[in-house]
Amino acid sequence: MNKHFSQHKGLLGSLLIGLGVMVFGDFQAEAQNQSVNTGVQRRTGTENARRGKTGDVKALAPGVSDRMQAFFDKDNSVDDAELKYMRVIYRSLDLEKDQNAPLYFPEEIVDGNENLFRIIMKLLIGNNLTAYEYLDGKEVFTDEYKLNVKDMLDRFHILYSNEKGSTEKNPKYVIQESDVPANEVLSYYIIERWEYDTRRNKLVPKVEAICPVLHRSGDFGGEAVKYPMFWVKMNDIRPWLAQQQIFTSDHNNLATSTYDDFFTMNLYDGEIYKTRNLKNKSMMQLYPDPDHRKRAQDSIQASLDNFEKKLWTPSREEVLAAREAREHAEALKAGGSDSASVVMASEPEKNVRSTKRSTRRSTKSAKAEPKKETKNKAVKTKTVKSSSSSSAAKSVRRRKR
Repeated sequence: MNKHFSQHKGLLGSLLIGLGVMVFGDFQAEAQNQSVNTGVQRRTGTENARRGKTGDVKALAPGVSDRMQAFFDKDNSVDDAELKYMRVIYRSLDLEKDQNAPLYFPEEIVDGNENLFRIIMKLLIGNNLTAYEYLDGKEVFTDEYKLNVKDMLDRFHILYSNEKGSTEKNPKYVIQESDVPANEVLSYYIIERWEYDTRRNKLVPKVEAICPVLHRSGDFGGEAVKYPMFWVKMNDIRPWLAQQQIFTSDHNNLATSTYDDFFTMNLYDGEIYKTRNLKNKSMMQLYPDPDHRKRAQDSIQASLDNFEKKLWTPSREEVLAAREAREHAEALKAGGSDSASVVMASEPEKNVRSTKRSTRRSTKSAKAEPKKETKNKAVKTKTVKSSSSSSAAKSVRRRKR
């Protein structure tokens, strides 16, 4: 009986193994067919949003996955508790400057290349990007101040139409390429965070947000008026900026950089128009005089550039050199007797040098002149002798005759 039971047990095991091989073979064949037909299947952020796997639909669009968005969020996120120093700077980027020209050109879409404002507007009207209202003097990036795209389009008189399938919860709009005011966005406002990185012992600037600014003139011309449109957080738009290739030099027409590189490497040139302060005032409010404002801006930039030098104790030679330079500058600024003494102290040195040069020249000339005189004397003596001999010879001949 045990023998028959073992035989049945072996047959049952072989049947189970064969059934498992058949099921695994069918599953593998189906997977191969699916990979051949559709390629590698990766669920993007858009598919997750459609399937209801995530509630964050605002930052998802074709070409940008959850993993990519998380990478850029993590790359630029540092907790304030880990920082030892941080300062917020507001800059104005004038697109008429050559250094900022890559943000403006091309005005129209050329070979798939778009300027920065067209990329932002395309993401906004497609409900793929969240923007925040521009508040005069305040920047609050919360749900309370989210931008209503329709109100923004109406406010700036931008023509649009509702896209097919647009709903109240998920509004989408269509704007013709000719109706996008890309040629009127002639400047940007950016918010910089200068953070001291303790791991690298370096002060690193990071762009936190960007705001396009419209420049529009009235019906009767005159100076253009600036209209800040909205704020966009840089982390939310970086995945798309990293995909747009641009060239930043007239001497190399290859697109070797991206918009993300342009801001990450601080290739722009911007004027400081505000710093975060307790009174929340701009530089124009703090320094009404243009000269004082320019000196204050230069001082802020110099303090940021020289921040790393202040981290280390200077050597003895550096301290002495700085003291001498400071004393010399104070002596020059003092004026009056101090400046006169400096001038009088410098003049004797010049006189001594000039007298030394004159004495050297006089000694040389004195040494050279006697030699010339002796030569002349020798020549004269020779001529005299010859004349006397000739006269004597003539007199003897006359006598003989």
